[in-house]
Amino acid sequence: DSLDTVDFILDAGPCSIGIESTVLDLSSPQPTLLRPGFITHSAIEAALRRTVLKAAVEAAGDNRLPSPGLLARHYAPSRPVRLSAKNRKPGEALLAFGPQAPTGPDILNLSPTGNLTEAAANLFRMLRALDRPPFTAIAAMPIPDDGLGEAINDRLRRAATPPAS
Repeated sequence: DSLDTVDFILDAGPCSIGIESTVLDLSSPQPTLLRPGFITHSAIEAALRRTVLKAAVEAAGDNRLPSPGLLARHYAPSRPVRLSAKNRKPGEALLAFGPQAPTGPDILNLSPTGNLTEAAANLFRMLRALDRPPFTAIAAMPIPDDGLGEAINDRLRRAATPPAS
């Protein structure tokens, strides 16, 4: 029995949520949101009826992290990601969002209707689809930072963080 082989992979198709789960640390008296996900920060605070802190982004290379997905750079494409883009620069693909977004062959829209659940479900698939030649970078349009948008923006910020040298 070797640990470097896999007997099979079970593929249940696309994930309806798309982004990784919410991670909450309840090991101390003060609850801390380690990683935002589908269950939003505000929903957790409402359920707990108290303030929930947000964990700081950790420096790359720290192997003592309390949860997966806390590195400054995580699930990043090989091409640089530029955040809060209004349009593309030469050589860039565009990760668009919303009904007012431009359309075209080098543009993928996370949600043409501006639905954050749809955007979260499409995020990683579309980042991977744009992470290819002939593109030199990926420009990502702004995403609202409320509700599920907080988790989407968290993943985009981590994807846009340059690799550690």
